[in-house]
Amino acid sequence: MPHHTLLIVEWVNAALAPVLGPIFARFGVHTSPAKPYLIPDYMVMTMLIVLALTALSLLVRSRLSVENPGKLQILMEDGLTAMSGVLNEWMPGKGARYLPLIFSIGIFILTANYAGLVPGLMAPTSNLNVTAGCALTVWVYYHYQGFRVQGVGSYLKHFAAPPGVPVWMAPIMLPIEIISHLSRVMSLSLRLFGNVFGEELVIAILFLIIPWLVPLPMMLLGIITGGLQAFIFVLLTTIYLAGAVAVEHHDHHDEHEGHDVEHDDRVDVGRGHVAAAA
Repeated sequence: MPHHTLLIVEWVNAALAPVLGPIFARFGVHTSPAKPYLIPDYMVMTMLIVLALTALSLLVRSRLSVENPGKLQILMEDGLTAMSGVLNEWMPGKGARYLPLIFSIGIFILTANYAGLVPGLMAPTSNLNVTAGCALTVWVYYHYQGFRVQGVGSYLKHFAAPPGVPVWMAPIMLPIEIISHLSRVMSLSLRLFGNVFGEELVIAILFLIIPWLVPLPMMLLGIITGGLQAFIFVLLTTIYLAGAVAVEHHDHHDEHEGHDVEHDDRVDVGRGHVAAAA
């Protein structure tokens, strides 16, 4: 696949290289024939998307209205409602506290995927560095929430003895759980990268063979797959997060099992009285 430099990348490097060049040089980062630009294309696109989304959010915030909401506000509210519904489905009553990060990373990936369909731009998610950064962010975040909600000891305990697994299997389960959690970074990053990169590669090849008309069906398909890949990333993030913060219910299952049975008996008796009274 032939590589060509985007004009926006040239402009950004021309503007920032004189300022950032001396700073990067202190850390051993220099330009070379193989790397002619100090700031690579995927970093330029990532910064542009972040700035654009920040500006859009500030614009919506400045025009918030309850009585007469604008179309952009309605669109954002619908997106937040949909995302909140997904979170509350997996974490009833607790999803709202995780909405800021999940929605932010979801809207970033969605915008990044669609950026590749705009002439003169590229999808930063077609670069493994970007998708790996998103995956690492999710991985660190859900483990942090697991430690915060469960406590360090209780959360680590589930790596050796997950709920329902005998304690004597801890030497077997511990390495399996560690490998499983580490592989999530690779799974999230490679799945998103592979799909977006493959889509851009096919569109570029078709454009080289027969320009303009032939790539259009693939670009239309890219609109669907771009949104689908963003949704899959968000859904997997939600599942991992739900597993990290909801495990606490299993910790006290054995301890309170007797109390639960007693409580259920009282509930059944109460229901019987209610039915008799009715």
